[in-house]
Amino acid sequence: MSNEDITLTAGDAEATVQPGNGGRIGGLRVGGLELLRRGERFGCFPMVPWCGRIRDGRFRDGAVVHQMPLNSPPHAIHGTARDGAWRTARVSAGEAVITYDLVEPWPYPGRVTQVVTLTEDALTLSMSVETYESSFPAQIGWHPWFHRNLGGEDVRLGFEPAWQEERGADHLPTGHRVDPKPGPWDDCFGMPGGVDVTLTWPGQLELRVTSPEEWVVVYDEQDSAVCVEPQTGPPDGLNTRPRLVTPLEPLEATTTWTWHPA
Repeated sequence: MSNEDITLTAGDAEATVQPGNGGRIGGLRVGGLELLRRGERFGCFPMVPWCGRIRDGRFRDGAVVHQMPLNSPPHAIHGTARDGAWRTARVSAGEAVITYDLVEPWPYPGRVTQVVTLTEDALTLSMSVETYESSFPAQIGWHPWFHRNLGGEDVRLGFEPAWQEERGADHLPTGHRVDPKPGPWDDCFGMPGGVDVTLTWPGQLELRVTSPEEWVVVYDEQDSAVCVEPQTGPPDGLNTRPRLVTPLEPLEATTTWTWHPA
């Protein structure tokens, strides 16, 4: 099937899926409100086969060190799939299934499948990474750019992490966990019971981001947008907390955004 944009609808919600633009959610409208910052590099893009930064763009798999392109010097950031064209596998009114085959510069063959499901009050994103050949470390995450302001008051963030990954001057975790600090943030937090973050636009909408995964990066250093990024490990996780994809065991993750009037 083609990689043209897909429009999903349910009730007064509408989501735009863009297979040809890195498999991202290009927009999400709820009751006439556009929740995501639109644009070629924005929306909500999948972070795969890694999330956030890899230190110096290098990761080790056994005795082999692999070098990724430094697309955020001096580091590599956010995986390779957001830069590629995905294929549409299946579409219905409220669901789209899209796939992406891992290619160079990623050194291992594999396939990523993303399922986007829209209901009247929720958007669920599920992703899996599979291989039929060599095993390899990988991560899965999502990077949504939510509008800070929907025409009323600025959004308020609510979450209760168990810890914050201490961030070094290079924007990467030092390996130490500290008590959560006040923002602004470009930081990774631990939520061992699962990611649970609420965004409230007062008088307009409340949106809850949940995931069974226990890491979330919160980025709110820009004036126009706030990012809440559930992921399967911390930044530089290919080196510090690798999750192995094997022919018998894919890596899978999911996140759900649920909304109601504020």
